[in-house]
Amino acid sequence: MRKFIFKSSGLALLAAGLAAVAAPKPNVLFIVVDDLRPQLGCYGDKQMISPNIDRLASEGALFDRAYCQVPVCGASRASLMTGLRPTPTRFVDYDTWVEKDAPDVADLPGWFLQHGYDTFSMGKVYHFYTDKKESWTQLGDTNITGKGWCDYQRTTPGMPGPSYESADVPDEKYCQSQIADAAIARLQKISLSGKPAFLAVGFTKPHLPFVAPKKYWDLYDHDGLKLAPNPFQPRGAPNEAMHNFDELRAFSDIPKGKAPIPDDLALSLIHGYYACVSFADAMVGRVLDELDRLGMQDNTIVVLWGDNGWQLGEHALWCKHDLFNTALHVPLMIRAPGIKPSRTDALVEFLDVYPTLCELAGIPSPGHLQGKSVVPLLHNPSASWKPAVFSRYRDGESVQTERYRYSEWKNGARMLYDHQNDPDENTNISENPENKTIIENMQQLLRENRETP
Repeated sequence: MRKFIFKSSGLALLAAGLAAVAAPKPNVLFIVVDDLRPQLGCYGDKQMISPNIDRLASEGALFDRAYCQVPVCGASRASLMTGLRPTPTRFVDYDTWVEKDAPDVADLPGWFLQHGYDTFSMGKVYHFYTDKKESWTQLGDTNITGKGWCDYQRTTPGMPGPSYESADVPDEKYCQSQIADAAIARLQKISLSGKPAFLAVGFTKPHLPFVAPKKYWDLYDHDGLKLAPNPFQPRGAPNEAMHNFDELRAFSDIPKGKAPIPDDLALSLIHGYYACVSFADAMVGRVLDELDRLGMQDNTIVVLWGDNGWQLGEHALWCKHDLFNTALHVPLMIRAPGIKPSRTDALVEFLDVYPTLCELAGIPSPGHLQGKSVVPLLHNPSASWKPAVFSRYRDGESVQTERYRYSEWKNGARMLYDHQNDPDENTNISENPENKTIIENMQQLLRENRETP
């Protein structure tokens, strides 16, 4: 009879390997909130009422300095979901289709589908509902009506209505509640399936129009709201940096042409934005509560992000569509099994989400990814990290470093802001002779980024 002798280290490795094989893959709850800027309680805002998102942030990793690749929803989502940077011809605007701009690339849900996951999409995940539909096991499983207050009231059929609305109706009259209902129903099915799932849930508020049940408006004292502290074009900023916020202009109660927004209307828009954030927060809370009720929280990775920033009158701008910090700075938080709560001010960008989820789920990353997994930051929030992150919009491109944001356009227009001395970006210092070396360094970073395969 032959004797087999194993060294203890060999037995340990064998046991670890068997445990890895036996361990179930974690689920992924992937929450995206449209036009959500990092003006939340967890980011230090004392006025915003966002207890559910704040709770998630307190239980996971909160990223203080996360940036989107493109300040518009369709292109931003496409970049994050594919792990590819935008270029002058790829992921350009809101009407981006991944299957047109990057048809042969495995997107995030498609990659998880290939690695044994069921994948589900609820609400607005891609800008176009059916984009990359082959990446989903099921593309929605609810009949969201789109009626009543689900979108907004139209005064004339086929024409935009007002930019905000405070209707004294229950939550379920709005599609945000219906999206939460669908996500809850899907979580219940996932809990019984015995198969890992990637569940993407996209809430459309606080995107325009600012429509939400009255009870969310009532959370805020209208008379206590304040206008943006810098409602002017930054000193020395080029005209290329500015825009006419046409997305807002389309609504029936907004001045046409290039007329400014009156202060009383601006306060109502700010009030509406806050109400919609609190409405979205309540729906996020419903989904998270169901995850906990089902006992799934210990085997589920939760990531929440806002697809781009948003202007509330800063720099005399509304919406996004520009290269200011208010349009590019975004909320990002990740809660994962075995990861302690933390907070980091490391520079991260949306490209980093795809490789991070792969690593957390224990699946390989595809070779085309251009981001960097932030899992090391989850374990050590003060770890040395990226020196710069990058964004672009149409013919402008921008780089953010620890201290500076620099942007330039094809025609030579440019702007530089020193966030140490000017965090609100009120004075463009790109033409100051003493900043020549800084400009050259930032331009070099942009060149290197363009050349990254």
